[in-house]
Amino acid sequence: MGRLAAFDIETTGVDPQSDRIVTAAVSLVGGGRQSEDYDWLVDPGVEIPAGATAVHGITTEQARADGVSTYEAVHEITALLADQLLHGTPVIAFNARFDLTTLDREARRHGIVPLVERVGADRMLVVDPFVLDKQFDRFRRGKRTLGAVCEHYRVRLDAAHNANADAVAAARVAWRLAQATAELRETELTLLHAQQVGWAAEQAASLEEYFLAQGRQERIERDWPIVPHAPLVPAYEQQPLAA
Repeated sequence: MGRLAAFDIETTGVDPQSDRIVTAAVSLVGGGRQSEDYDWLVDPGVEIPAGATAVHGITTEQARADGVSTYEAVHEITALLADQLLHGTPVIAFNARFDLTTLDREARRHGIVPLVERVGADRMLVVDPFVLDKQFDRFRRGKRTLGAVCEHYRVRLDAAHNANADAVAAARVAWRLAQATAELRETELTLLHAQQVGWAAEQAASLEEYFLAQGRQERIERDWPIVPHAPLVPAYEQQPLAA
């Protein structure tokens, strides 16, 4: 593998449509060059729930005292990732659908041109070890969290739920997967991105079927790596006027 832009965020919750970024990291690694690490502590502008703090360790008070504004962080992150993509460097993100959709919604919320609109859909190059692991080792039992996947591939995870550590670990897992799978090593990045779009949709449909068999009616998001933005429709346009 050449140069990689490993990306990770920690947030106020688990809904990419509404939850906010608290910490973020981009680590530029590989390609025979020295690593470059960028990180952000963000004041999300809302209270950080205790459950989220228990995961990543950042309190509302800490974020307000030491964090930069969401606008500043999202502007810098989006610009950095766009620059990498435009130079052909893929973004590595574990469960990219969550991280990149959250970044997209934060950008739109703050009037920043989103990543996909900066580079164009045809220039998006994303490698998601979560999707790849499920595709190439689909029958393995057990969890598919970053920690569990790192353990399986013997990748060091220094501090789980630290954005820098998670980003670098995702890049290491991607490298291990490529070393173990000739198909991955030999697939051109643009084709690999397109394949992951299909694989992610198939994996979501399979999980839906599993839940249905368990009596659970749940829709699993199929779009990857960014869930398309649905503009808000004004109330007066939502229903036709009565005759």
